[in-house]
Amino acid sequence: MTFKLATWNINSVRLRIGIVEDFLKSHEPDVLCLQEIKCQNDQFPAKEFRKLGYEHIAVHGQKGYHGVATVSRRPLSDAESTDYCKMGDTRHLATTLTAGGKQLRVHNFYVPAGGDEPDPKKNPKFGHKLRFLDEMRALSANGSGMENILVGDLNIAPHENDVWSHKQLLKVVSHTPQETELLDQIRDEGGWSDLVREKIPLQETLFTWWSYRARDWDISNRGRRLDHIWSAPELTAALSDISILREARGWEKPSDHVPVMATFELD
Repeated sequence: MTFKLATWNINSVRLRIGIVEDFLKSHEPDVLCLQEIKCQNDQFPAKEFRKLGYEHIAVHGQKGYHGVATVSRRPLSDAESTDYCKMGDTRHLATTLTAGGKQLRVHNFYVPAGGDEPDPKKNPKFGHKLRFLDEMRALSANGSGMENILVGDLNIAPHENDVWSHKQLLKVVSHTPQETELLDQIRDEGGWSDLVREKIPLQETLFTWWSYRARDWDISNRGRRLDHIWSAPELTAALSDISILREARGWEKPSDHVPVMATFELD
């Protein structure tokens, strides 16, 4: 069977519910993981999702900012979150579902952006980000007795071709060696596979985010690959396609991020 999962930092789900509905109608993922929903649980527009067949909804929201949600056509169970850094922020949501006879544990993350100054002594936000990443190292792709998937806005572009200029961004938060090395450790120590780069060679430039500050994001193309889909190695063989919906950055009232989708052929 074909199973499709998508991740998208929507930057306010209520403000952008129209383009979310359009995306779901056009691409029909089985599961959509959203980050930065910017609403409390009871404010989440569940009615709109249910109308489109996404009847199974797990939300971990917060007033005004942050927040993650997972919506699915398949039943979700065992929803839980980890309070990384004990900050009380709603940045993680784990859910379980069954597809193709497999039990999948999906971890939906919104990693802190980290502010502008890449120095934890001068910038507490950057220190928070580094601590958050360090705590993520405990998460294993082979844990919980099922096949694990990790998705979301990790706010790090790890490779040279994940940013518009490797040299110019080495001292810019999201591409500093401190961050990229930590992300590599999380992936390697946890036994994760970076599915986007499993399917698309490192030599190819890939972005999932373009700043709102750009006068013309499409022409300048100063993007970064901040949004990721990782999995347990067992799922890598089942991966049939990866797609990054670049055109979504040009939709009406867009997020600065675009959807990333993985398609699997499961037994």
